[in-house]
Amino acid sequence: MLSVALAGKPNAGKSTFYRAATLAEVDVGNYPFTTINPNRGVSHARTECPCLDREERCGNERCRDGKRYVPIELLDVAGLVPGAHEGRGLGNQFLDALSNADAILNVVDASGGTNAEGEPVEVGSYDPVRDVDFVEEEMDLWMAGIVARNWESIERQSRAPDFDLEDALTEMLTGIGASEADVSATLRSVEYPDDPKAWTDEDRERLARDLRARSKPIVVVANKADVAPAENVARLREAADIVVPASAEGELALRQAAKAGVVEYDPGDPDFAVVGEVTAEQEAGLERIRGVMEAWGGTGVQAALDAAVYDLLDRVTAYPVQNETKWTDGQGNVLPDAFLLPRGSTPRDLAYAVHSDIGDGYLHAVDARSRRRIGDDHELEEGDVIKIVSTN
Repeated sequence: MLSVALAGKPNAGKSTFYRAATLAEVDVGNYPFTTINPNRGVSHARTECPCLDREERCGNERCRDGKRYVPIELLDVAGLVPGAHEGRGLGNQFLDALSNADAILNVVDASGGTNAEGEPVEVGSYDPVRDVDFVEEEMDLWMAGIVARNWESIERQSRAPDFDLEDALTEMLTGIGASEADVSATLRSVEYPDDPKAWTDEDRERLARDLRARSKPIVVVANKADVAPAENVARLREAADIVVPASAEGELALRQAAKAGVVEYDPGDPDFAVVGEVTAEQEAGLERIRGVMEAWGGTGVQAALDAAVYDLLDRVTAYPVQNETKWTDGQGNVLPDAFLLPRGSTPRDLAYAVHSDIGDGYLHAVDARSRRRIGDDHELEEGDVIKIVSTN
């Protein structure tokens, strides 16, 4: 399962975001280090279900009238403080928890109401743009520290006559969550000495920064946008490539209200409808949330998850079926499964995603829309419905 991690300083709203995105019960508090042990839960990326191309909706529990929710892992770690890469605030423990994440959501307090340590200050008195650079810097230096601590082993290996530096670095760096493709791309893009003994701290840090950017890309979540000065959100948008204004508290309130039957709302919708009895105070609170959604096109929580999966990681959603006419599995379930695959993936890649045995026995694939056989080099696109023909 694709893994997305929440990072940021204490009290930026990570745990509230996590609760809103998973409806899991976790500690939420207005003080640093509310979270100590990482929380792991299931959230979802949202896309259009292929059943929209059919006369009837598929009825899958993860499809809500054509809105398809594809499971991903969401990880919430404790807040990072300056010096985290050196172990301050148990920083190394928290950074290590991010090792297997495919992407990072840097949850920033856009209101400027918490200082660098996560302590409450007057709204607008702290520059939230500092938190964009801070998280990247801590993660870069954390990875550089791992490289440095393992460098003696690389040097020892270099004494062997069949030593290959790229192979040695790949073995080390894939151990901290980087893919072989990421490591290979980094080694092609940075200059470094052929002899490990000639490497400097600058060489190792340059390698680590490039690899972190590839293996742990970041979406900035401008949280608390509902109480943030407008200029703060504008400046955050200038400071990073992908910035999503959000109100995690607003999303949490809506999801809890929807669960209670008070409102009709699906995660990622730009609006909601009140369908149950509410007090005057509750109505006023819901209208405040509606105002936020009108300003930003939603609460931003689902948009941030979708940005990480579909924009940052460039995934496509593919749907394997056994019956290309009815789009069903062997039990008659319509569009039972959805897989998030890297763009450029082929039908064989989808077969392996379903099960290694299916991939090993792969023969060919059929596009369920056209009901035509497709080539092994066919690149899957968002929403493809594919029948895999396999000996297994």
